[in-house]
Amino acid sequence: MSAIGHYLEAAGLPTVSISLIRLHTEKMRPPRALWVPYELGRPLGVPNDPDFQTRVLRAALALLERTDGPLLVDHSEDAPARADDDDGDAWVCPVSFPAPAGEETLAAALKREIASLKPWQALAEERRGRTTVGQSGLEIDAVADYVAAFADGAAPASPLGPSMPAAKAFKRITDDLLAFYQEAATAQPGQNASHADISVWFWGETEAGKMLLACRDRARDGNDDSVRFITERLMIPRVARERLNL
Repeated sequence: MSAIGHYLEAAGLPTVSISLIRLHTEKMRPPRALWVPYELGRPLGVPNDPDFQTRVLRAALALLERTDGPLLVDHSEDAPARADDDDGDAWVCPVSFPAPAGEETLAAALKREIASLKPWQALAEERRGRTTVGQSGLEIDAVADYVAAFADGAAPASPLGPSMPAAKAFKRITDDLLAFYQEAATAQPGQNASHADISVWFWGETEAGKMLLACRDRARDGNDDSVRFITERLMIPRVARERLNL
């Protein structure tokens, strides 16, 4: 939306946007933006509260009177708590992203899922001011490419350079994937899921979990004892191993 704002302003049309992820808006510097401290998917706050939502819209539209942009204004009004709001147990993203029709490669399926989680992980990083993703030095899409290739039996010995053993590279890359999903999960509505809840979700419901289980099968058939040890003993937590009967 920030990029579209720049494009429309260049054509002479004044624009204003509502920002849910402040870090992204700060980097894109749209002509005018109102940052709101609400959950992703709820730029106007809670549902079924037209008076509150109208106040948010009016605050945003009022920025159209400003000509001193680019500007980013914080909306100071917190969303009210509601008894009919989301169930407290619904901690995962309520939006689903169905797979496209036709066949899909392993890497494409994983990248599609990662794309849907990127805003959540970015929100988690913004809230904490730090992230545990990045120890491999690879971008998350490159992590997806490597994991998918490994699961398909075509991964290079070490994508992090010839001086790094394959097992060490494998662990750093898969740790990045796990950290990305864990951080994304903790930013989603509710935020009260335990580590065990997130583990069950990751290993039982995500493309990434399925992919790492496929990597485990590949490692079993390979000749690298160190990688096999990582996939058998270190990669999958106990609660997931018990649930999956591993």
